[in-house]
Amino acid sequence: MAFLEVKNIKKSFGKTEVIRDISFSLEKGEVLAIIGSSGSGKTTLLRCLNFLETANGGEIIVDGETIFDAERAKKYTDAEKRKARLRFGLIFQQFNLFPQYTALKNVMLAQELLKTGTKQEIEARSRELLDMVGLSDRLNNYPCQLSGGQQQRVAIARALALSPDILCFDEPTSALDPELTGEVLKAIKALKNSDRTMIIVTHEMNFAKHVADKIIYMADGIIEEMGTPEDIFENPKSEKTAAFLQSSKENDGV
Repeated sequence: MAFLEVKNIKKSFGKTEVIRDISFSLEKGEVLAIIGSSGSGKTTLLRCLNFLETANGGEIIVDGETIFDAERAKKYTDAEKRKARLRFGLIFQQFNLFPQYTALKNVMLAQELLKTGTKQEIEARSRELLDMVGLSDRLNNYPCQLSGGQQQRVAIARALALSPDILCFDEPTSALDPELTGEVLKAIKALKNSDRTMIIVTHEMNFAKHVADKIIYMADGIIEEMGTPEDIFENPKSEKTAAFLQSSKENDGV
């Protein structure tokens, strides 16, 4: 049985279908990269997985447990929703750090609210996570004192603090210049080496090619093509996929 199973997820806003019948699975420790043009439904899919949006149809199963079934979506209690949401960690495009708190406090905050340990235990874990993303010398810096790349690495540490089963990234480098992009991608590569299950929405084709175990190309709210990096980048079967990849090469000046 797959560690994550996403079955027939659908999401509409009014009469507009944004994602239609999305299904895929991941084994524990696998990395999935989702690529596609703006408006293809990538971010909406991530938001449905993280319960920031409620899907209109489908199921989400993690480690054999059905944590979402659209047929009973209205019956979920707030406690059930919070528990399901904790199975996923989400890193946003724009960091979303609390500006009034230091890097260390940003990582500690959710753990303190959920009482995951003593204050000393929470602080020790938060220091360890910030060290892991290369920020042990920035613990007491506020977000305004950090570069964009450093802020995004704090956001990664914060997402890891609650030990999610699946870590999700929504265009984690889109707000960064090329130099800062490199440091964030390096941090994500290190997570792959620690056997974490990840879903990464990205426009960084070279990164997707070399880090992901599976690639999904989304277009018009559906999975247009899915396969290994070699399948997608070297031998795309869909004309839409091939056209998108060619356009990406041209935009990168390749």
